[in-house]
Amino acid sequence: MSRLVLFNKPFGVLSQFTDGDGHPGLKHHIPLKGVYPAGRLDHDSEGLLLLTDDGDLNQRIANPRHKLEKIYYAQVERIPDEAALEQLRRGVMLNDGPTLPAGARLVEAPEWLWQREPPIRYRAAIPTAWLELRIREGRNRQVRRMTAAAGFPTLRLVRYRIGEWSLDGLEPGQWQCLKLAALGSVSPQPPKRGRF
Repeated sequence: MSRLVLFNKPFGVLSQFTDGDGHPGLKHHIPLKGVYPAGRLDHDSEGLLLLTDDGDLNQRIANPRHKLEKIYYAQVERIPDEAALEQLRRGVMLNDGPTLPAGARLVEAPEWLWQREPPIRYRAAIPTAWLELRIREGRNRQVRRMTAAAGFPTLRLVRYRIGEWSLDGLEPGQWQCLKLAALGSVSPQPPKRGRF
């Protein structure tokens, strides 16, 4: 039986078990052995990180050719207009080539969102807005680069969903282990609170 761990990665934590560059690794939160991250989430991003002990499932989640949809919430500088949203929807040119078209819309700050420590910088003269972005790629710092290319730098980034799995019910630092008999067959265990 395979294991799939859903982890709500706090800001500042690396997507690896070892510490590095002054940032704590996953070992401070997840005491399980033999599970490995399926993809990554940068230390300055928060939210859903999946880990598994199943190599095939890891490939299904992490390999861009499977085009598994990911949903992000990005707090950006200034308020994007419809032209900027359309640019994100069509795909933007990055230094490593054009992105695939994305879902992009302005939203209110999510009600379920926790306070970040440390909080984002506040500037009274520059308003901020929240975007919901849906992408099917997974390039390095892709969402941040996309919003910057459209003229709206990301201040805070939270990944909410990967495919069928989401953050629902997980506070920052909490994780949940699902046992999978086969892909798509899931038996949940209650969330656990990690140390931070």
